[in-house]
Amino acid sequence: MKMTLTRRVLMAATAATTLAFAAPVAADEMVDSIHFLIPGGAGGGWDGTARGTGEALTKAGLVGNASYENMSGGGGGKAIGYLIENAESNHGTLMVNSTPIVIRSLTGVFPHNFRDLTMVAGTIGDYAAIVVGKDSPINSMSDLIAAYQSEPRKTAIGGGSVPGGMDHLVAAMVMKAAGEEPTAVKYIPYDAGGVAMAALLSGEIAALSTGFSEAIDLANAGEVKIIGVTADERVPAYADAPTMKEQGIDATFVNWRGFFGAPGLPEEKVEAYRAALAKMYDTPEWEEVRARNGWVNIHNSGDDFVKFLEGQEEVIRGLMQELGFL
Repeated sequence: MKMTLTRRVLMAATAATTLAFAAPVAADEMVDSIHFLIPGGAGGGWDGTARGTGEALTKAGLVGNASYENMSGGGGGKAIGYLIENAESNHGTLMVNSTPIVIRSLTGVFPHNFRDLTMVAGTIGDYAAIVVGKDSPINSMSDLIAAYQSEPRKTAIGGGSVPGGMDHLVAAMVMKAAGEEPTAVKYIPYDAGGVAMAALLSGEIAALSTGFSEAIDLANAGEVKIIGVTADERVPAYADAPTMKEQGIDATFVNWRGFFGAPGLPEEKVEAYRAALAKMYDTPEWEEVRARNGWVNIHNSGDDFVKFLEGQEEVIRGLMQELGFL
């Protein structure tokens, strides 16, 4: 059976951008500053998305300056709680988040959901990948499946999310599509991608479920081998990475990432942030960041973002019920 959460489900993202060179931004149209709140540690997908977006916005002259704060804990719940509890003093803050904000509210990992925040805009999509250490004897998904079948308890898969979180969901989805029982797979959670990576390199886990953009950085550094990516076709940003589909595993997935403000954020602030993000897509600075990370452009702003998240909540709920996580 095909296991899929595709670009069609995520409202028709497009990987190619028509590059337009925008006119210089007027001073009165520039956002003075943005403080990016990152719900996980350094080296994870949220971290890369916030810093890449801040880089493009500032280099393109759309934002005066950007600052960053990593706040790990509770599978992302600590940062969400902080933003809600300190809403009035965080009008200059945008928190990055992604599919896990939907997953973790469904599973009750934390009591809040996206409706408790100001939904600013969805910006990108990132495929998922399964990677192994550079010196691992595993070189393909068939090797990983064979190792799992031989020694299930010793072939753990790690991820930078809580049990039942996105990295776990992707690993289970892939293993189910490969014919294995998804709930039997030993999954070890880590609070951030960087910590999970250390566990992979130490041999604590056999493979790591992670975002494709994170995997690209690690593969380019010579630390891992990417043995499968959840795209329909190979991605130009790292064309050596084989898809799950070409290895006979019919599983595709793309994770959206976007930005949220504190509840009660003044409308003029919300509109200024949305305008800056919308203009960002037409800049060469953004295209450089997007292409480097292998991201897909998914832009949903305002009411479109709300509808998008509500639709995904229904899709994720059905998928998690099918996999036995709800």
